[in-house]
Order: sequence, then structure tokens, then C-alpha cells
Amino acid sequence: MGHPMGMVIRRLDNRPLDEYVNRIRCMHGNRVLHKDEFARGLLTAMHAAETVGILMDTNMRPPQGVFVEFFGLQACTASGLARVALKTGAAVLPGFMLWEQAERKYVLHFGPELKFARSSNAEADALAATQQCASVTEEWIRRYPDQWLWIHRRWKTRPVGEPSLY
Repeated sequence: MGHPMGMVIRRLDNRPLDEYVNRIRCMHGNRVLHKDEFARGLLTAMHAAETVGILMDTNMRPPQGVFVEFFGLQACTASGLARVALKTGAAVLPGFMLWEQAERKYVLHFGPELKFARSSNAEADALAATQQCASVTEEWIRRYPDQWLWIHRRWKTRPVGEPSLY
């Protein structure tokens, strides 16, 4: 709709498939920011006043992720968004693509801006902000469960000493 954005993605293991999917992602002016270049790509986009989308419902591993509650279980969740937002003051708007039958297309819906609390403990602040993101994501999924496509092991990474869920 005339407002392209950057999106943080993980490269797919199948290179031809990765190139194909990225062509689709970019066909209307969007651009991909590879997860392995997250900080540089995000800061560059922010300095250019661009919008960036980051998926928050993917499994991570420490130190890129921290454990927060997601659907009643500890889930290792990307904390980079929270850390960058806390350091820079960047606005964080939760957005969700929903299929709108009446329009016969996907429409990006935004929730209210998330406000992150800041204290003298940066690690605790990042954990709390990441939990906020996970909680909002869970709320939207609960509202629209038929719209959540989830094909990976979300709880694959477990806290030390916990057995695998799979």
C-alpha cells in the first residue's frame, strides 16, 4: 500500500527456495534483513526512518533469546527488539496479518504501541519487554487461532535442566 518495510528473516536452508521466497517478499518494495545481520540492518533502517517487521513467535537460542512465558510454557524468544527499543526509544507497534474474507486479501492490523518500562537493570528491562511482546502475540493468536500458521518447534530450546517437549 505504498509503505514498504524491512523484515527480519532467517535464511532458509534450501538456497533456491530462499531466493524464491525472498523475491516474493520483496516484489512490492519490501526488503529483507537477515537475522545474522540483525543489529546493523535494524539500525540502518531506523536511521533512514524505515519500518521494520520482526517475527516474535519463533524459537531462539541464548544469547539471542531469553525465556519468557508463551501459552503457559517457557519459550526462548528473541530479545533483540526489546533491547534496541529500550536503547533507542524506537516505537514498537505489534502488527498482525489477518485474512479479511470481505476484502479477499491479507490486511496488516496494528495494536497499540507497546510502552517498555526502564529501570537501572537493563537485563530485567529487556526480559520484561520481551515478555510484553510474547504476551501481546499470544493474545492475538488466541483471538484469531485459525490465522496462526506455525510449522516449527516453538518450544524446542528449553531452559537448562528441562527435558525436551518433542
